[in-house]
Amino acid sequence: MLTRRKERTISTTNYRVNEAIRVPEVRLIGPNGENLGVVPIEKALRIAREAELDLVEVAPNATPPVCRVMDFGKFLYEKTKKEREARKAQTKIEVKEIRLRPKTNEHHRGFKTRDARRWLQEGMKVRVTIRFRGREITYPEIALEDLKEIAAELADVSVIEQMPTLEGKSMTMVLAPAKGGKKKVAPATAESSPDPQIETRDAANA
Repeated sequence: MLTRRKERTISTTNYRVNEAIRVPEVRLIGPNGENLGVVPIEKALRIAREAELDLVEVAPNATPPVCRVMDFGKFLYEKTKKEREARKAQTKIEVKEIRLRPKTNEHHRGFKTRDARRWLQEGMKVRVTIRFRGREITYPEIALEDLKEIAAELADVSVIEQMPTLEGKSMTMVLAPAKGGKKKVAPATAESSPDPQIETRDAANA
């Protein structure tokens, strides 16, 4: 039974278990958490076997290493469950997207920016994408100006995480929620963001 457990778990973990523990003696913690002191590895294995449990090395860097008598399968299950719960507890930032065309009419764009504002206030990021059709791509400065205006309109609740970039037949900008909800000075101005204009022009001519 002990050998079968070892083959099932050793290959998938960094723990040394049962006969894989190759040291002359260990500091042993019993199945009920009691400290059994330093004992030869043979005695530790015998105690685990008699309890129908596993001998697990829990502190390999100690001198001598610390081992515990436990149900290794149950230990791994509980450890995996805690890690899964911890991952669920981590904040996941969702990315929403609004899609526009160059010089979308103000009324339609207003609906889009209101959605973006609501998402940003809820802690989400927003990807703003302007798609080109036909010869529209030869005038990327129009889309760039639209993105600047949107960034300025949402500057009180967001910051620009990714400056406007031209990829294929679309130009994209990513906005992230402003920390603390403080009003930011809109960075997307002709004077302060020359690089997107240069990058856009080069990409359009490529």
